Amino acid sequence: MSTTGLEGIDHTVQVTHSWINDLDSALGWQNKKRTYRLLRSVLQAIRDWLPTNEMADFAAQLPELLRGAYYEHWRPATTPVAHRKRADFLARIDEAFANDPLAFTPDLVSTVFVFLSDKISRGEIKDVRHALPADLRELWPVSPRAA
Repeated sequence: MSTTGLEGIDHTVQVTHSWINDLDSALGWQNKKRTYRLLRSVLQAIRDWLPTNEMADFAAQLPELLRGAYYEHWRPATTPVAHRKRADFLARIDEAFANDPLAFTPDLVSTVFVFLSDKISRGEIKDVRHALPADLRELWPVSPRAA
């Protein structure tokens, strides 16, 4: 039974909470607010590193609420970004944590990538990985499910 009478909204809230809880557990943080900020930062960086069509295909597989966060502040004319290097990607994530610095950003980003590999179809993950620069792909291990 829906608490709001809007089953679709209730469902996406539940799915989003589930994703955040699962990622929080994978990170070992027990800090859902920080986990959401990391997920959102990585999703938005992925968005800006992908060609527009691939970016939209990837977004279609996100829960509706996370899809909104993914598209937040998106400027199509500026994507994909010109400097698509691993260091630029990681710096973008670190910017979101300027007041609460991350330790081992590459490992955390890799954890998010593995998490996304478990949530998004293997074909889409393969396409996204292929569209990313090789040095960034190194952070996104090929899971047995995505092979």
